Amino acid sequence: MTAAHRPKLGTVEETLLITLYGRAVETRDPEGLLDDPAAVAMVEAIDYDFSGFDGKPSLLGACARTLLFDHWVRGFLTRHPDGTVVEVGAGLNTRFERVDNGHVHWIDLDLPDAIALRRRFFHEDEEPRRQMLAASVLDTAWMERAAQLPGPWFFAIEAVLPYLAEDQVRRLIGELTRRFPGSRLATDSNTSATVADQDGHDVVSLMAARFDWACDDPRELEGWAPGVRLEESRSLAQLPEELLAGFSPSRRAWLRMAAETVPEKIDGYRLSLYELRGAEAREPR
Repeated sequence: MTAAHRPKLGTVEETLLITLYGRAVETRDPEGLLDDPAAVAMVEAIDYDFSGFDGKPSLLGACARTLLFDHWVRGFLTRHPDGTVVEVGAGLNTRFERVDNGHVHWIDLDLPDAIALRRRFFHEDEEPRRQMLAASVLDTAWMERAAQLPGPWFFAIEAVLPYLAEDQVRRLIGELTRRFPGSRLATDSNTSATVADQDGHDVVSLMAARFDWACDDPRELEGWAPGVRLEESRSLAQLPEELLAGFSPSRRAWLRMAAETVPEKIDGYRLSLYELRGAEAREPR
């Protein structure tokens, strides 16, 4: 039997193991939100004490977030089947495996130690339309690579921006809007109250990484660069009906209960989709 691999990850990169474990837990549950046998296999192959995450509500929340991002990516690919998706903070995600339409171009982007771990389980030569890049999201070199692929572009930035400083997020939004007009950006954000209370978070409190950027209104980003437009913003209790239709009764009940018992926590975390129209964008007629 092959010995389990002990990952060497930075503080922020270590958080990728939360979402990985969440997908594995949901896969093992007959009423789980998704079926991701690759996540189960990766958890079993990694030497890490995942037990601290057991029973934490945020695991289910992370999977619900992942499915909403999947939903948004599928909508983009319906309109632009030959476009490019950039998964920022890809970690050990399997989004490509869930949404690939046979035409999309794809970049899995993450910091070097996360990509090194990813390469133990994923191989670039298996799919010529897909590539891995080891870089910070703030490094513009990866943007130059992405710009060489067919547009338009969809940037799925899941569980990354909350760990950056506001000036870094502002700079990133400005760069993406300028370089990729007509693209879409999906991301998550925390309110100031959520950031202030992060030591009480069921999972984040277990990690060394800490939230930095706070966003009390997702529309704030519309003022950060010309042509940024908020298309939709949801809490985990406001998922689209077509997505909720695939949830088991127990999972729907969990979301309702969370919205009723801890509304400030649910409302303090937003999932938002933006159109980056660019400086030359005209107002819609």
